[in-house]
Amino acid sequence: MIRFVLLLALLTAFPPLATDMYLPAIPHLVDIWGHPLSTVNLTLVLFFVTYCISLLIYGPLSDRYGRKPPLISGLVLFIAASVLCALAGNIWTLIVARILQGLGAGSASSISLAMARDRLESGRREKVLSQVSVIMALAPMISPMIGSLILDYFTWPWIFIAQGAMGGVALIGVVLTPESHEGAEAEPAHYHLRRYMRVLQNGRLMGVILCNAVIALPLFSFIAASSFIYISYFQLDEKLFAVFFGANALCFMSGSMTCMRFGKLIGTLRMITVGYAGTAVGGIIMLMGVFSGPFQFALPMGLITFSLGLSRPPSNNLALEQVSQDAGTASSTMVFSYFICGAMSMLAVSQEWSSKIDFIGILATVSGLFSLLLWLFLKKHLLIISTK
Repeated sequence: MIRFVLLLALLTAFPPLATDMYLPAIPHLVDIWGHPLSTVNLTLVLFFVTYCISLLIYGPLSDRYGRKPPLISGLVLFIAASVLCALAGNIWTLIVARILQGLGAGSASSISLAMARDRLESGRREKVLSQVSVIMALAPMISPMIGSLILDYFTWPWIFIAQGAMGGVALIGVVLTPESHEGAEAEPAHYHLRRYMRVLQNGRLMGVILCNAVIALPLFSFIAASSFIYISYFQLDEKLFAVFFGANALCFMSGSMTCMRFGKLIGTLRMITVGYAGTAVGGIIMLMGVFSGPFQFALPMGLITFSLGLSRPPSNNLALEQVSQDAGTASSTMVFSYFICGAMSMLAVSQEWSSKIDFIGILATVSGLFSLLLWLFLKKHLLIISTK
């Protein structure tokens, strides 16, 4: 079981590993290639857009053919695309290679959640998802540090070589893991559309998915803007940026650990409520400018990230409980919604705002209040299976 949990954590961590390790290099690429931040950040935005599109493909394929074949194919594509990223000689080649990398990475996130749904009962699954979140939080803690160290001793292409090696480790783990779902009998191609129609018509599922997607907006805008805010605006070096970024990831881990250790005492529904409310409060504190210097941004962002870490494991588990079939399709829909909203917030924060910190604060306040109000409505009017 420990190996399975570690594999789930690695697969689920593909998006942060594929982005956070690369963040320290973004200001360097802006200087080296002479393109504005909005152009260089397309390597982040388009990665997530194509990553999200691929989720809609891998989920139904895993329901039809089993989990391992599409997952292995996606990991092979990710490894090959990582090599292409390392060989890129200009920003446009890097953007194309990142698009291919996103197409491969989509298999990891969508199918890993489906594998958890296949092998684990609901109570055990929530605990395992909390463990995965704790382990996964290490990725954004150490990834920028690894990236900054690589920049110190090597050059930026080696960041992508390291990502390809990570994909190789995941590929070996998947090959050695038993299949958790043998697949369905032969179906016509349009049956995949029918799967999505069933998922989209599930009001309980889609309500929780919408809350999860909207609440993630400030986190992704932070990822896209953090290197600019800390390195260019606050004039910190790459190592100190990695420390601040890692501290923020520690807040996410702390939220997930609180969920894992005190989940039964606090209660699933209460953790989700507190998490959504905490995101809004963090946004308000950021806008008030209570602190000065880098801490003006870091401390309220830490509260926002802690709140996300607290609410995400139980809300993910709650969403998976709403389906008795089409788990892969439901998982893909959930992760797609989460990351496509994230990609849009990355694109938005990359524009020429007078204050990116204020923009993130507004985003956290609005998304927190929206998700909280929608969640309170869902609790009152919809059947919540986990409360039975």
